[in-house]
Amino acid sequence: MLLIPAIDLKDGRCVRLRQGDMDDATVFSEDPAAVARHWVDQGARRLHLVDLNGAVAGKPKNEAAVKAIVAEVGDEIPIQLGGGIRDLDTIERYLDDGIGYVIIGTAAVKNPGFLHDACGAFIGHVIVGLDARDGKVATDGWSKLTGHDVLDLARKFEDYGCEAVIYTDIGRDGMMTGVNVDATVRLARELRIPVFASGGVASLQDIERLCAIEAEGVEGVILGRALYEGQLDFRTALARADALQEPDEADPA
Repeated sequence: MLLIPAIDLKDGRCVRLRQGDMDDATVFSEDPAAVARHWVDQGARRLHLVDLNGAVAGKPKNEAAVKAIVAEVGDEIPIQLGGGIRDLDTIERYLDDGIGYVIIGTAAVKNPGFLHDACGAFIGHVIVGLDARDGKVATDGWSKLTGHDVLDLARKFEDYGCEAVIYTDIGRDGMMTGVNVDATVRLARELRIPVFASGGVASLQDIERLCAIEAEGVEGVILGRALYEGQLDFRTALARADALQEPDEADPA
């Protein structure tokens, strides 16, 4: 189980939002590159970046901070990035800069042809972000709820060739009310590609619950506010997840 610390970027700073509300942001650091270094030193094996301004504007807005993070830790672990990615040129530029995976969310829903082209042009580097409330997908920084069913879209995007799906329950994101395990595993069972859980992780128990369904295809979880507010210790969570992955010593295989 990949435990992936999130670094949400707003106006060049590391913040966390509640339920995607840009007006309800808590600033955790003025130096996102230092935050990235911290998580790598704590044992992170991947980082999750979100350009929050970009998600609203529809184009990159925090590239300086992204480049600083890549310069700091990009040679050590993969970095995935979402927010404001709407065209192939932006994807190519980010990959050239050292980003390992781009996350396409709103554009995947509004312009599936773009996603199809991106998956074909950048094989193995495109992840789809599906943000949903009550099973329906939201777009535009979560400000607009569509009528699209998350399971239907995920199956279609898998056929396009995306690398993985990040599923966020936006009703729980930033609220630390517990991850929506049922909805996440329901999605994972419908797909052949990996699913990453996101939204609401609050405790070690959430990590344990996700590890229990890893075999269903839930291969990672994105961690945010619980880490930054000290509700969840990353080293402890990582050690617990790794321990739960170890094969039973009594198993001859």
